Amino acid sequence: MAKPKPWEISDELWAVIKPLIPEHQRRFRHPGRKRLDDRLALQGILFVLHTGIAWEHLPQELGYGSGMTCWRRLAEWNKAGVWQRLHETLLDRLRATDALDMSRAAVDSSHIRALKGGRRPARPRSIADGRAASTT
Repeated sequence: MAKPKPWEISDELWAVIKPLIPEHQRRFRHPGRKRLDDRLALQGILFVLHTGIAWEHLPQELGYGSGMTCWRRLAEWNKAGVWQRLHETLLDRLRATDALDMSRAAVDSSHIRALKGGRRPARPRSIADGRAASTT
């Protein structure tokens, strides 16, 4: 059996993710083009994030829709808070199965307040001999 690609969503994982994604209702009078399936859009998003290609270079042959569609869906889900809820849900599931090893986690943060601001850069010096002659 072939190893699944990192951007392909298993049925088990999709069962966790699907309830977190808001339902999108089609308009009755002017429904327009049928919306790309959320699972395919998510796989397209993960493909772009995994490979690092530009959104507009997402291959159509993969069946994940256009890069613009995936980018818009990413923004839509971000605005709806899907990613935060997904993160919390997956962390809860990992904790529940005792699969989260926090002994290897590292938190690093440093903050230094600049009370009086940083040093200002020196004013650029002119390379001319003197002031320019008036042309009027």
